[in-house]
Amino acid sequence: MLIKEIEIYRLRIPMEPFVIATGVMDYAQNTFIRIKTDEGLYGVGECSAFPMIVGETQNTCIAVAQDFAKIWIGKDPLAIEERMAELHLYIAKNNTIKSAFDMALYDLAAKHANLPLYQFLGGKPREIITDITLGIASPEEMATKAKALHDGGAFALKVKLGKKPQEDIARMKAIRQAVGFDIPIRIDANQGWTFEEAVEALQGLEPLKIQFCEQPMRTYNDHLLAQLRTETIVPIMADESVYDHHDAERLCRTDSCDYINIKFSKSSGIAESLKIQAVAAEYQIPCMIGGMLESRLALAAKAHFAYAAPNVKFFDLDTCMVGHLVDPVIGGIQYDGYSIKLTDGPGIAADIAPDFLETCDKWTIS
Repeated sequence: MLIKEIEIYRLRIPMEPFVIATGVMDYAQNTFIRIKTDEGLYGVGECSAFPMIVGETQNTCIAVAQDFAKIWIGKDPLAIEERMAELHLYIAKNNTIKSAFDMALYDLAAKHANLPLYQFLGGKPREIITDITLGIASPEEMATKAKALHDGGAFALKVKLGKKPQEDIARMKAIRQAVGFDIPIRIDANQGWTFEEAVEALQGLEPLKIQFCEQPMRTYNDHLLAQLRTETIVPIMADESVYDHHDAERLCRTDSCDYINIKFSKSSGIAESLKIQAVAAEYQIPCMIGGMLESRLALAAKAHFAYAAPNVKFFDLDTCMVGHLVDPVIGGIQYDGYSIKLTDGPGIAADIAPDFLETCDKWTIS
């Protein structure tokens, strides 16, 4: 089986403005990939560019995708390790667009084996319940939103912080007053604090029963993470500090984190994500699977991955729930409240609706 043609789509999904410490997003800058073979099978992949985190935009993803497609035409899509090695050799980083190609290969390989992706990866179904994310706003606005989510049956809240410590503490106090202490709350500073601010914020948040804090500081302060852990009882989850399994090994070896957040957009996809969770498991560091602003298609791939990654203990798979105004996905991840199931079928068992794709910019490489 050989790769015959690769389609690249600009998947622009409108959404309600979403505020985090590093910026505002008003649409999902996603790229959709379809890899077609000479045997009629095809695989699909999706990535979500988050420029202020990964340094990629939708335009850079589309430009690099065309180069990737030219490299792969006429080659064996089942040789996943070889194909991904070609992309890594061609260009450093650019892990977000690489993840879409990785996903499409795994989808295609699982379809070729006539297996759901999680079975192809050696996994089995298990319970997955996602948290739901609150963007940054005033304490009053965040408390009102948190109360509505809590009353609506939310399993856990993920609260975006990373501004001035005392303001962030005020936000969390208002939220706890609104929802009480019976719901887990995890916070994400998105690198927003200095070391001193992280100490101030986390110590001030200790009475508020924080499950963990994601990425309190910029990655250039990774050498201070171990010290920060000694200054607070709030567990630390590394996010932007871990792009690959080498990063994971470095942080685990230096006792720099309690948990690791895995995202395909950082890791370049499923292959590297499996390595990250395995390295973390060696150090007994549990992981979370998270994302940027993916649709239910990429989220389905993440659920399949989680079925095959036993060290993934936390699930942040709400990206299409935090303001997507359009749902273009056929099949894919299914929500029962905050509980997650997968559509039956081989591969990822998801696709983008043809009528939606007709509205998207498209490039075909053959």
